[in-house]
Amino acid sequence: MLEIKNLDVYYGVIHALKDISIQVNEGEIVTLIGANGAGKTTTLRTISGLIKPKNGTILFNGENIKDINAQEIVKKGLSHVPEGRHVFSDMTVLENLELGAYLRRDKKNIKEDMAKVYSRFPILEKRLKQNAGTLSGGEQQMLAIGRALMSRPKLLLMDEPSMGLAPLLVKEIFSIIEDINKQGTTILLVEQNAHMALSIAHRAYVLETGTIVLKGTGKELAQSEEIKKAYLGG
Repeated sequence: MLEIKNLDVYYGVIHALKDISIQVNEGEIVTLIGANGAGKTTTLRTISGLIKPKNGTILFNGENIKDINAQEIVKKGLSHVPEGRHVFSDMTVLENLELGAYLRRDKKNIKEDMAKVYSRFPILEKRLKQNAGTLSGGEQQMLAIGRALMSRPKLLLMDEPSMGLAPLLVKEIFSIIEDINKQGTTILLVEQNAHMALSIAHRAYVLETGTIVLKGTGKELAQSEEIKKAYLGG
């Protein structure tokens, strides 16, 4: 579904991503792990058209989307849940969800998808008229995921969904991610909690200073001594 080949990204003179290649097959959860500053967020932002790469190709369902703007990329079925949630805090929960479906015109299906979001996140239905800025961190994360799902993505990019959440909520968010995947959405996940990310990922890549240094199944990397030492506290 997604194939990144030989991607180079610069911030001014800083070479942020160095010739990286990543593949995400339909139906998979693929995770990118690595330390802060490794290039994980830059990778997602480049895929979704927020950053323009210097070299390389980004193929989404066989089409090169490298030079397409972010809005067109969403139309093609790729949605991004950004790091730090970025809900529209002065707008209600309902308005945030409606914005997720901004590019859609299929009103009947939008209504169905809204009902699905409510069944997945019952707390959001209770908070519909509340401003998003008044929600707790966990509720805002659920809203950010719900809003992204309202665009009916084929591929969902998720950046640090567990950041700043209590351990119990982290488990809940990861269980939701697995459920979204089982319902047919392919997921590319960036996550600092390497232990949780590898436990649900079909495959994983390790980024270090803009370079992919390891790849394998989630299970293989979770058992790798190198990974245990660097990211799993062992």
